[in-house]
Amino acid sequence: MRTGAMGAPTPQRPERPALLSLVNWPFVLVVALLVGYGLLVCWSAVYGDEKYSFNRQLAGVGVGVVLMVLLWHFDYRRLANMTTALLVINVVLILSPHLPVIGVSAKGAQSWINIGMQVQPGEFAKVTVVLFAASLLARYQGMLDDWREYCKVLGLALVPFACIMTQPDLGTGLVYLAICATIMVMGGAKARYLLITLAAGILAIVAVFAVDELLKYQLEDGTWEYRLLKNYQRSRLLVFLDPEGDLSGDGYNLAQAKIAIGSGGLFGKGLLNATQSTHGFLPEAPTDFIFCVLAEEMGFAGVVVLIALYAALIVLCLSIARGADDLFGMLIVMGVIGMWLFQILENIGMDVGLMPITGIPLPFMSYGSSFMVVNFALLGLIGSVWSHHTVQGRKAVS
Repeated sequence: MRTGAMGAPTPQRPERPALLSLVNWPFVLVVALLVGYGLLVCWSAVYGDEKYSFNRQLAGVGVGVVLMVLLWHFDYRRLANMTTALLVINVVLILSPHLPVIGVSAKGAQSWINIGMQVQPGEFAKVTVVLFAASLLARYQGMLDDWREYCKVLGLALVPFACIMTQPDLGTGLVYLAICATIMVMGGAKARYLLITLAAGILAIVAVFAVDELLKYQLEDGTWEYRLLKNYQRSRLLVFLDPEGDLSGDGYNLAQAKIAIGSGGLFGKGLLNATQSTHGFLPEAPTDFIFCVLAEEMGFAGVVVLIALYAALIVLCLSIARGADDLFGMLIVMGVIGMWLFQILENIGMDVGLMPITGIPLPFMSYGSSFMVVNFALLGLIGSVWSHHTVQGRKAVS
């Protein structure tokens, strides 16, 4: 114990509690601001609409925070060698809506299960897809340069996508692909192999459209039905190529989205004053088109705030990935970053006509309790990577 000038004990500064020492405060602050901002916009978007419950959104945040804290203190490294188990969990989760007792069909997709409340397992599978892909690529220690091994990894990475397309849910499937592609790039896959895969994917899309055109058949009401793609899936892709070609369907939605964004001006019309969503011109406003609600009510200034918060979150996550002690941890964080970036670019891009219209929601903004819980779970995994790196660093210093 230290003593003062007269030999009296000098009071020592109390040690910081271990729990608080494991909190990345800048990270938590940015997340809190982003979630609060999202809740504000979501409240305005669902206000007075009986189809949506803001209390359910708040419940999703509450459950998500608890899950985030639990995962933050969980040692993610325990999952590093569970590649096979994680793949099995992925398949079971994604295919569970096909079970006859609990499976629920909605909006033309078999994507939900009823276990006392309706849950979308494909959303929760995003967490296990991140863990599975990171575990798989970590085995190669940053060097995947053998063609046969690359094909093996690619085949396994496509399993979740193939499973989700049985529902079918193309939007969620694209998110899985974005996660796996990011982790493969960061996991050391050769650039040449990745470019070949990208080219093959583009050719496959063209082939699907061509074959579908040959196999189409006419219904009694005179409309055409396709065998490989749903009509709405084709429509969304074709509207992206020709926005003026279908002003009564998805082209109409795109036109209304642009009107909502443009009408917001510099500072917007104010909360609860969005006309495009409240008057029914903009379908699924609280979910798919939540960005349009924000832009109309808060204007360009509100959009800048959102982009700044997203940028801060991504920068902090990149810093955590850079400081990770192992490849598995780094790949987990990068997989989540890739997922969020893809969802942000796709959701905002489709609203302004730069990307095809899909059902991909906007992280921490779109309505959906399952979606919110999943994002908090991913935050917990990132926190686990950061906190265990911090623990290792303290041990090394001591």
